[in-house]
Amino acid sequence: MVHSPLPDVEIPAVSIYEYLFGDLTEHELDSIALIDGPSGAETTYRSLVGQINLLAGALAARGIGVGDVVALLCPNVPAFATVFHGILRSGATATTINSLYTPEEIGRQLTDADAHWLFTVSPLLPGAAQAAAARGIPDDHVIVLDGADGHPSLRDLLGEGRPAPEVSFDPATHTAVLPYSSGTTGHPKGVRLSHRNLIANVCQSSSSIGLVEGDRVLAVLPFFHIYGMTVLLNFAIKQRAALVTMPKFDLPEFLRIVRDTRCTWIFIAPPIAVALAKHPLVAEFDLSSVKVIFSGAAPLDGALAKAVADRLDCIVCQGYGMTELSPVSHSIPVDRTDIDRSSIGILLPGTEGRIVDVESGADVEIPDEGQSPAGELWVRGPQVMQGYLGNDEATGRTLDTDGWLHTGDIATVTANGSFYIVDRLKELIKYKGYQVAPAVLEAVLLTHPQIADAAVVGVLDADGQEIPKAFVVVQPDADLDEEAVKAYVAERVAPYEKVRAVEFIDLVPKSTAGKILRKDLRARAN
Repeated sequence: MVHSPLPDVEIPAVSIYEYLFGDLTEHELDSIALIDGPSGAETTYRSLVGQINLLAGALAARGIGVGDVVALLCPNVPAFATVFHGILRSGATATTINSLYTPEEIGRQLTDADAHWLFTVSPLLPGAAQAAAARGIPDDHVIVLDGADGHPSLRDLLGEGRPAPEVSFDPATHTAVLPYSSGTTGHPKGVRLSHRNLIANVCQSSSSIGLVEGDRVLAVLPFFHIYGMTVLLNFAIKQRAALVTMPKFDLPEFLRIVRDTRCTWIFIAPPIAVALAKHPLVAEFDLSSVKVIFSGAAPLDGALAKAVADRLDCIVCQGYGMTELSPVSHSIPVDRTDIDRSSIGILLPGTEGRIVDVESGADVEIPDEGQSPAGELWVRGPQVMQGYLGNDEATGRTLDTDGWLHTGDIATVTANGSFYIVDRLKELIKYKGYQVAPAVLEAVLLTHPQIADAAVVGVLDADGQEIPKAFVVVQPDADLDEEAVKAYVAERVAPYEKVRAVEFIDLVPKSTAGKILRKDLRARAN
């Protein structure tokens, strides 16, 4: 067992609202909390807190509070912070929905989370309205932030001027958020994260991620994803930094916003690192304000990290986490130049880790020099989820009775406590930082009348980034090519879930128990 080398942190027994906003000073209230990247419009902490309280009051007036779930389908815009924290301030639970989801996927999450209210924006309203109607949510329960005929707007709710309610709940057990994760396998599941889980991870991050007041943080990673939710929306706010929002990634706009707003920290996923290292357009922009680039959501290659650091003359770090870990368990502290950039860093304060042999179940031995033998990474700490919503079986497979979260990632560790992710036991594919569950794509493929069997695995593309590849067995006399398979899937899933490569095979390799032998397919692909 490995303990964090960093001192433990105290986790206040309060709500996330009280923790983030309860001790704002007069000076901090008048500083900038949010900057809309496209327009440059600014929101102060004072204005943000006022909006959060007004929204909580409007929700309470509608009978929304502890025990209710409110869905939020919205890209990264300043109003996201108002709505997200307004929901939590009311005592309700927020379930954040991927902005790229199809109406069917939106509907599944609304139903599974038992959400009866939905906030969205007008560009996403067609899909949101279709999903809400199928779920039986009336139009007056679908709030369109920027306004739409037949629906309340955010301005309407804030304009009611209602005071925030008095609410009471146990922050250690009350579910604050329900983000959805595929876990180690299967379809997305609601991850129950308490107020204490969220607060713990912000407290822990402060010892490793060196954001300070006055920093300007580019928020291109989506707030609906736990990485953006905790590290940007919550941690940056607690540090009194200014969040610069971007609704979607576009390289020229990304570079312009960094230049014009003088961003000092940029949180990314590895595909953005590839662009920063290689794209000629980067040289045309003054990025001298950037101090730190922090990568997460998927493994970052050490050579790529060095290429970015050299080109931008900045520090490049990475961390590791899962939705089930709120999400961060490891990171490279910005001041630890001795830690290999290929590693995921060291354990956060109050966190324990184990490397467990997948055959014997015993902890692997940590050598005095070099890396340990590989095994599954287990993590225990105050950031570990409460469990999956309504799915005790999946919870039991992932979270054992001693509080250890079995990550499904294969890792090694060195004597100085640096961890490395070297392989994956779980089936999950990380495409550009998004979770792609092979089982979801396989289910879609098998609905095609000319496909007899199929399996999907993650393989590496020319840039070393993971993409979903389908291995397809066709029916006799089928007339099907790679592009037809890709198009069929693309029509039925979110854009990031598309199959990016197809190989036709005679037989999908399976164990005697009928389980797909994905390792054999990955070996064949690579």
